[in-house]
Amino acid sequence: MFLEKIKTPGLSHLSYIIGSGGQAAVIDPRRDCEIYVEKARAEGLEITHIFETHRNEDLISGSPILADLTGAKVYHGPNAAGEIVFANTAREGDCFELGQLRIEVLETPGHTDDHLAFIIHDGEYSEGPVGVFTGDALFVGDVGRTDFYPERKEEVAGLLFDSLQKLCGLGDQAIIYPAHGAGSVCGSGMADREFSTIGHERRNNPRLRISDRDEFIKAKVAEHHHQPPYFRLMERLNLEGADAAPRVIRPRRLGLGELDEIEADHLVDVREPLAYAAGHLPGAMCLPVGMIPAFAGWFLSEGDRIALIASEEDQLAQAMAHLVRIGLDNVVGGYVGVVPAAAQGKAMRSIPMIGTKEIARRLDQDSGEWTLLDVRDADERQVARIDGSAHIYVGELNTRWEDLDRDRHYTLMCASGMRASVAAGWLASQGFKRLDIYLGSMGAWKKRV
Repeated sequence: MFLEKIKTPGLSHLSYIIGSGGQAAVIDPRRDCEIYVEKARAEGLEITHIFETHRNEDLISGSPILADLTGAKVYHGPNAAGEIVFANTAREGDCFELGQLRIEVLETPGHTDDHLAFIIHDGEYSEGPVGVFTGDALFVGDVGRTDFYPERKEEVAGLLFDSLQKLCGLGDQAIIYPAHGAGSVCGSGMADREFSTIGHERRNNPRLRISDRDEFIKAKVAEHHHQPPYFRLMERLNLEGADAAPRVIRPRRLGLGELDEIEADHLVDVREPLAYAAGHLPGAMCLPVGMIPAFAGWFLSEGDRIALIASEEDQLAQAMAHLVRIGLDNVVGGYVGVVPAAAQGKAMRSIPMIGTKEIARRLDQDSGEWTLLDVRDADERQVARIDGSAHIYVGELNTRWEDLDRDRHYTLMCASGMRASVAAGWLASQGFKRLDIYLGSMGAWKKRV
């Protein structure tokens, strides 16, 4: 038996390839999917099956693309809120043989109506399943979110409870293989590890420890999750089937003059926040490479012409790879060299970083012309906040910036200053000039003497 996990950085997406007897199956492949073919062939396997645990909301499925590459059949669950045009429907009890492996389908709705889990049986060992691909139903340390059907929130939370009981019934010995790890937007309490068993989760996972169905429903309904606008794009593309990723995931190199002429809808500066704050091209927004998967979908839309600004070539390639995986791949080019641009006389903008003493002074002074704007999510703010601060979640500034006064002075804060930099960069790209960033933000505020 062969089993390997493929992790997609940034999205914390976990896909898998499993095989035996010359055949292999891929579970939840990503859009840039040549990696699965390479790994299968390196093991002497041919991909014959592609299994989708559900219609993903946070990334583009590579299933139709991988099917074209390999001739494998794609299997998806029922009740997908539309026709999955590239997939066959799999239902509970369906079984697929791959050498000594048997993959059995388990319907596990709740996170989505079409959700499936795939149970791994080893023909050489009959005492219970070896493992299970749990998709977004069960994570390490958490369970799937249930907010995609707001008009049915109690119902779908109850469905997830029932599905989790089915998964627990597979036995403590079963290893779990979820579709996401810590850092994914698909859960908020995942453990910072990617290995576990049904038994360990049953004993330690906070949601699995809730044995009363009504109590579980109440806890899930009380959760607060954000849904970036690009989720709708992912849902559509994962019904219709997306085009293959660009063959070269590296943007065309732009000169400084070309950057002015390219007529991009967005200049996206992917350098670190301190570099952006110290000096950036006018009109550029701040979206560090590692934050693209979480926040690009809030501020960029399908078809937008995107020009990237980076410190080095590899940073451009990483940024474009992240964008391609969420369908924002109209990248018209990339520019490297902000400091050389300044040396050529190019005008620059900067955003000051300020500390705790200055925040405290401004709060005490209360001039009426300044706002401390907290861009953390609502759950974080409920735990701790700075009295006198206002609140708009960073992603919601995509539209709510229009409610703000461009002439007012805003200091952006979050937990450390990272999301605050994204927020400040977005406001700067929309013409706000009286901005600064609370470096250290809530973390520094808690440490004040």
